[in-house]
Amino acid sequence: MKICGIKFKDTGKVYYFKYEDKYLKKNLTVVVETEKGEQFAKVTDIDIKESKNINIENMKPVLRISTKKDYNNYLNNLKDAKLALDYAKELVKKMNIKMKILDASYTLDRKQLIFNFISDDRVDFRDLVKELAAKYKTRIELHQIGVRDKSKEIGGLGHCGRPLCCASFLNGIDTISINMAKNQNIALNPSKINGACGRLLCCLAYEDDVYTCHRKLLPKVGENVKTPDGEGRVVSIDILNKKYTVEINGDKCVYESDRIKWFIWLWYDHISK
Repeated sequence: MKICGIKFKDTGKVYYFKYEDKYLKKNLTVVVETEKGEQFAKVTDIDIKESKNINIENMKPVLRISTKKDYNNYLNNLKDAKLALDYAKELVKKMNIKMKILDASYTLDRKQLIFNFISDDRVDFRDLVKELAAKYKTRIELHQIGVRDKSKEIGGLGHCGRPLCCASFLNGIDTISINMAKNQNIALNPSKINGACGRLLCCLAYEDDVYTCHRKLLPKVGENVKTPDGEGRVVSIDILNKKYTVEINGDKCVYESDRIKWFIWLWYDHISK
């Protein structure tokens, strides 16, 4: 029994399934068993090693490599889900429910019709579910998602001019805090640190660990330190260049931490392992 990574959407999260088929390869489409029923998916990686985060015991299986019939059913489901989405939007407008439905999807076996929506408030959609179930004769699931997930679904360009990280390569969205911006000495200007979703930029987490490590090697602003030119007070630090400025008798001098060389050796030794 081996482990493979699969995606239900090109920009979606990677999920792990167990498989036995020796002909399974990367980029093949497969049918997998999920809690919602059978799903059509694409293989992103094969023969993944078991780890603490990937345990094979409670893992769902890959049922089979998809057939032409599976693929045609998948295409028909996409078409029908688009019609269901349009109908659901009409019902939401008619019932005056404060929610915005973003997309709809069928499971491959059509046992469930799933809608993703966003809403600022808690909404009562029981009447909506009844109407949808009566029309489509299947189980209806409405799933509320956040604004980050909305950006992931829609896509777009970030401040850097590149496609949004969440819509291009991120498999999951980590917790981002304002302390990450402070840690990196970034001005707390919403237009600079917020992304297209209106939340803090995901990329604030990319270098936060490096900044945290470098900060430990530098004195804090306001701290009194001894230097070759005498004792003074630290007035600023340059984290990436690993330097700090000390004011001594009215003059400002720039120094590099004596621990920097030791840190660089330790860091490269760590990542090489």
